[in-house]
Amino acid sequence: MAWFKRKSNPPPEPDPPLEADPKPEPDSPAQESRSGVFARLKQRLTKTRRSFADGVGRILTGKRKIDAEVLDQIEELLITSDVGVQTATELIERISTAQAVDADDLQGLLRAEILSILTRQAHAAPAVTAAPHVIMVVGVNGVGKTTTIGKLAARYTAAGKTVLIAAADTFRAAAVDQLAIWAERAGAGLVRHKDGTDPAAVAYDAVEAAASRGIDVVIVDTAGRLHTKINLMEEIKKVKRSIAKRLPEAPHEVLLVLDATTGQNAVSQTRMFNEALTVTGLALTKLDGTAKGGIVIAICQAFNIPLRYIGIGEAIEDLQDFDPEQFVNALFDGIDATEPA
Repeated sequence: MAWFKRKSNPPPEPDPPLEADPKPEPDSPAQESRSGVFARLKQRLTKTRRSFADGVGRILTGKRKIDAEVLDQIEELLITSDVGVQTATELIERISTAQAVDADDLQGLLRAEILSILTRQAHAAPAVTAAPHVIMVVGVNGVGKTTTIGKLAARYTAAGKTVLIAAADTFRAAAVDQLAIWAERAGAGLVRHKDGTDPAAVAYDAVEAAASRGIDVVIVDTAGRLHTKINLMEEIKKVKRSIAKRLPEAPHEVLLVLDATTGQNAVSQTRMFNEALTVTGLALTKLDGTAKGGIVIAICQAFNIPLRYIGIGEAIEDLQDFDPEQFVNALFDGIDATEPA
């Protein structure tokens, strides 16, 4: 069931380009086998894997000894893969200290060090232990926030939870309409107000409605016009306070959605949103569209914030729980450093 109020007045500013329309998908993530999930991950990380695996293989081909020149080349490859200068330098320092003796040894050390970084920030999303469980979703426009919300809603409804989505980005009427499509397809309810309504009021009403109707999960969308605008951050802070006013322990999750194709800009966005809101989880989208998937490593190294989800495509099952071991396996698959004849 959804709760709607009639719209009036056009939005005060033009709508940015919308994300791709949601597409119905036959299978939920729970219906896939682990091998099927890995196969999809590996296929969707093709751009990054080719860039990274081919690069490592090219550098190590025919190398009988690991010297400073090899390590410099690996460091440069890590940087161009958007791992970041500091993280790349630290990785190479640790590998150098461990004194890799050959190509296989270096690959093993690099793999282990990356897995160690990723494992530190791999934690499942908080369990839904009390109703309503409130998830506040933040991020700049264009990162895939709307589709991430829709896919999350579908995951929860597939797990037997009732879901209510709060359309608290009230200045983008077309985006709210798109959110309504996702809500319908996910079997979730939707709370929306007139265009230009105070976003905090929408969030409050959604939590109020969920509490009175026994809804399990509330997912609150928020504005994301530009993360550097102080007034926008203050608006989102007000949304968070409004949620807590109705439900003191909420929001139970502040989920920041990031676009992997923006590279190091995702790091600066994480820093600014975290300083303003205390982000509790990350979702990194569009990994299938970039050859620089090393941004996953950079973010996990830079912040003590769990990476909950990665997005590797438009289908519902392409929003996956982040599994460090699977990610590293997919990243390193295909590396071939052969000895000279």
